[in-house]
Amino acid sequence: MNRHGVLITVLFALIVSSISVSAVFWEFYKLNKSQYIDHIFTKHAIITQIYTQHQQKKTSSVMLEANLAVYKLNIVDTDNINTIANKGKFLKQESSKSVDNQLMMNSRGFYTQKIISDIRTSMFSYKNKIYFFVQTPNGSILIEDEELKPYKYFNLLYTYTTVLLIIFISFFLILQKLRPLIRLRRKIAVYGDGDMNISFKMRGSDEIASIANELEATKDKINNIMDSRTLFLRNIMHELKTPIAKGTIATQMLDTDKQKDRFSSIFGRLESLVNEFALIEEVTSLGDKTEFKEYRIIDIIDGAIDMAMAERDSVDVDIDSSVKIEVNYRLYTTAIKNMIDNGIKYSPDAKVKIRMIGNELSFESKGECLKHPLKYYIEPFTKENPSKNSFGLGLYLVDSILKAHNRVLAHEYENGMNRFIFA
Repeated sequence: MNRHGVLITVLFALIVSSISVSAVFWEFYKLNKSQYIDHIFTKHAIITQIYTQHQQKKTSSVMLEANLAVYKLNIVDTDNINTIANKGKFLKQESSKSVDNQLMMNSRGFYTQKIISDIRTSMFSYKNKIYFFVQTPNGSILIEDEELKPYKYFNLLYTYTTVLLIIFISFFLILQKLRPLIRLRRKIAVYGDGDMNISFKMRGSDEIASIANELEATKDKINNIMDSRTLFLRNIMHELKTPIAKGTIATQMLDTDKQKDRFSSIFGRLESLVNEFALIEEVTSLGDKTEFKEYRIIDIIDGAIDMAMAERDSVDVDIDSSVKIEVNYRLYTTAIKNMIDNGIKYSPDAKVKIRMIGNELSFESKGECLKHPLKYYIEPFTKENPSKNSFGLGLYLVDSILKAHNRVLAHEYENGMNRFIFA
């Protein structure tokens, strides 16, 4: 998820914006519709007044229709009342009272009596028309309004669609702007995997193009530094090997065996040091994973034993022959060889046991616990016993090789047993 953090953030912003806009338009739609219904419902007052006057004065139906026609209102046939009332969409209803003053007479003479009637007016929409249904104690009537139309939401829907379309187009444009960034991230990953010839160049003058072009310039500087470093190390090692070879030959011309042995040991140590430096340079500059292939672990261990020139009895291998691992054969063999050398050199019985613990390769040997944390020993030119014939590069080289294989070196001590693990 973290790899697509920017994309997820933009997508989240799109969703939140869409939901927010939708919620605002939905509330606006309800408010606008309610206001429209309230506005057109005001016409019911005229209808109620005309109908109550018709009932009070007992005018003819022709007169009622004429009065309603002035306001473009038509009386609906009685047969359609139930259909419209049941199938039509109810919009609003309001109750009111009608006061009728009638002249009455009794034994005392004439007097005025107020008759109050309850009137209920309901508004419906049916088949794109507006109807008013007026109910009184003396009867009911359904009236159709020729002018009024149900609420239309098309303009609001058009505006809502336009706003959403603008948001989605903006999101698409943002994604288009982010595409070069995604490509740039992939190129950086390829460069990190060892493809030193990948190009970061990008056209344009925006921020992403500027970053890409700066990366291209930085890549060229790094490549030049690495090429210079490699050339320098190879040249200096080549120049060192020549006098070492000459010195080894010249040693044989010395008069005494003691001097021969002493100088042979010196030049041998120098040659070993140069070889270890060459191997360290290869490991630290390792970027090409194409040399990583699948091998059986027991085959790698056999090669390491031969490289260490150790006695077979000194190395106890307890590993299933079917177990395989994908590695650079020469480097991984060197790492195992160094662990075998250390196990034999520092163990009182000069033996080391190699076995698998889960998916981890373990090297076990008897001896005292390390005096310092493992981190101390994987530094270059660090060794426990200065008298030992070592430059202190063994564990440093093992750690470097394991890191190139995305593994780490670990150490455990239990019951007088040192255990080094390729984790």
